[in-house]
Amino acid sequence: MHLTQQLELFPDHFVLDPFQLLVATNKAIHLQKTGKMKTRSLYSEIIFNLSPTNNISEAFKRFGISDHDNAVHIVLVHTKEEDHNIDSILSKVEGQQIPISQMSMLSDTAKIRKLYKVTSQEEKCGSLLDSVICRMAIKDVL
Repeated sequence: MHLTQQLELFPDHFVLDPFQLLVATNKAIHLQKTGKMKTRSLYSEIIFNLSPTNNISEAFKRFGISDHDNAVHIVLVHTKEEDHNIDSILSKVEGQQIPISQMSMLSDTAKIRKLYKVTSQEEKCGSLLDSVICRMAIKDVL
């Protein structure tokens, strides 16, 4: 399996934690390798996997970037053998890079709760991130 080096930009407000992007990306790579993607490219599959619903166009509306986004996350997928120059990629992005540990400061938890339909009762027995990851994981079986 050959992965061509590409990158994808995601708006910040619906991404709570790096683990959320990792889960969506891992699932997309697995589906690509097994030939079971629901979209046409690896990066569109990542966007689709971030969404709590099975509506592809809705996923692009929610997780695609727009001219109005002022903060984005960059996802780069490549094999070990592929040479990648992260400095070259980052030099093309206007703005400030923040540590991944501060990523959650950019997210809008109220919008995330609404999008993923997380109740306060649910958050009493787990974290918001747990609920989001659960929604992402089980949408294929509902």
